[in-house]
Amino acid sequence: MLSQRPLRLTLRQLSVFVAVVQHGSTVAAAGSLAMSQSAVSAALSDLEGSLDTRLFDRVGKRLLINETGRQFFPRALSLLDQAYELERFAGNAGIGLRIAASNTIGSYVLPAMLAGFRAAQDRPCSLDLRIANTREVLQDLLRLEADIGLIEGTSHERELASTHWCDDEMVVVVGAGHPLARDRGDLAALRDADWLVREPGSGTREIVEQRLAPLLGDMRFALELGNAEAIKGAVVSGFGVSCLSLHVVREELQRGTLVALRRGLPRLVRPWYLVVHRDKFPTQGLLAFTDHLRRTAPAPEGNEAVLAGASSGSP
Repeated sequence: MLSQRPLRLTLRQLSVFVAVVQHGSTVAAAGSLAMSQSAVSAALSDLEGSLDTRLFDRVGKRLLINETGRQFFPRALSLLDQAYELERFAGNAGIGLRIAASNTIGSYVLPAMLAGFRAAQDRPCSLDLRIANTREVLQDLLRLEADIGLIEGTSHERELASTHWCDDEMVVVVGAGHPLARDRGDLAALRDADWLVREPGSGTREIVEQRLAPLLGDMRFALELGNAEAIKGAVVSGFGVSCLSLHVVREELQRGTLVALRRGLPRLVRPWYLVVHRDKFPTQGLLAFTDHLRRTAPAPEGNEAVLAGASSGSP
């Protein structure tokens, strides 16, 4: 077991000592280390003070390594070699990231992006993805149990830094056999419909409460589910109305099993965010992954065409 006593030696002191031995003088050592001669002399003096022994004999302005210094040198050199090896290891080690993502991002967008990122790496790459709602993702980040989070809601945590990543198109949908799909309806009909919603803490639920509820009034939340896929299945079966990401319902809209309701409704677009803990050290792997996310972020091209072809009414 390692002693808990604080070390008196520093790697900087050892590198100065080794350089002086190898180059024969403080002047030459200073040149090799890009330091001033006075800084080299001070580091050497600090090292001898920490060891409480002399490593050199002073003869005028010359330094002559003594017996203690000669025995100390190979050990110091070995320790420095291990330190350099640690630096090389850290620079070339494989990537291992813990990612937490909100449900829509984690289930419908991120898997293909993770595969693309992993395929582009020339070193081992281990990616652990946890899918949860926005509130739970933020808790993972606060506990430092995730290196990066991707959320569909908003963060107000001071310890976390959020940056806008991309925008997500939301759409109100019903099953093709639902009365609203035929009658096209109005805002009153939407208010009186049975709504299927996500659980509190979800970014999708946040959109419903902040953007639709003020417009429609007292909405009837008939069923609350913690999974967008389950909500989609219930809506397809004719249970009621829901507001879901276009990423979730794109295929059903194109097949005609779901219909988008747009008459009287504003365009519903929500921002997605990349979130990290402010105290989290940005490793090379994390920086590379963040850059990949920004370069391959979902683009809105084609959204309007999908919605126009699957809508029961014009915006």
